[in-house]
Amino acid sequence: MPDFLDLPDGTSDALARIALILVLVIVVRWVARRAINRFTDDLAARTPVAGTRRRAGAERDRQRTITIGRVLSGLVSITVLVVGTLLVLGEVGITLGPLLAGAGVVGVALGFGAQYLVRDIIAGLAILIEDQFGVGDVVDVGPATGTIETVSLRATRLRDVNGVLWVVPNGEITRVGNYSQLWARTVLDIGVAYDTDLDRAKDIILDAATELWQEHIPNATILEQPEMWGVEDLGDSAITLRLVLKVEPAEQWTTARIMRERIKKALDAAGIEIPFPQQVVHLDPGPADPDR
Repeated sequence: MPDFLDLPDGTSDALARIALILVLVIVVRWVARRAINRFTDDLAARTPVAGTRRRAGAERDRQRTITIGRVLSGLVSITVLVVGTLLVLGEVGITLGPLLAGAGVVGVALGFGAQYLVRDIIAGLAILIEDQFGVGDVVDVGPATGTIETVSLRATRLRDVNGVLWVVPNGEITRVGNYSQLWARTVLDIGVAYDTDLDRAKDIILDAATELWQEHIPNATILEQPEMWGVEDLGDSAITLRLVLKVEPAEQWTTARIMRERIKKALDAAGIEIPFPQQVVHLDPGPADPDR
């Protein structure tokens, strides 16, 4: 064997161990990522997809599952690579103590510089795991209100009613108002004139709501028997009656628009007035003129 190929004693054993470590790193990383991906794919495939609302829910669950799978896969990869690198450095003969101490100092410095990024990622994990909201939900997150388009570890994207796309870092979301979780409620306040027969007006409004409930119109699905809660307010110009409908998530606005139109037509047909603000003005003629 040529002299330049002569290796120090034990070098061949070290190289063999390093090669074994690298092979183990590749195999363990591949097996772990494959297991995680298969688990998340199976979990996402179990969600039923019949119906528009269920398809939206399935897409939400699928995205949440895939995102969590990516996080787990990334954590496993980082852990395996770090452990493998440390083992290889140990075989090379590098003392790990000072290296780990230096890495700790660098990690602290990076932690201070990336604290907002870390905060956003931790908040994103909490949102995904707790299922606070998902794709298709209508939410109020403080800075903006709109329909969720994407949820990632760092930020949430939602589009408001004017079409504006808002990108809100997850760490800045301190409270969430979800308008479309499980079910929603349409609350309608209808004003009628003071001389109206209230029992008749309530029956007409409730009949119109019951008719809509029985029709099962898409995007305006009423889940339960409509409820007439009665007189809500005695205003300056009208008596306010409150109608309440329990509807599918995110369908409360469409249901309200359809219901208002039907109530208006029903009250008009019954000759019941929906009054507008009125004022009665009394003119003081003043003292009588003795010369007249």
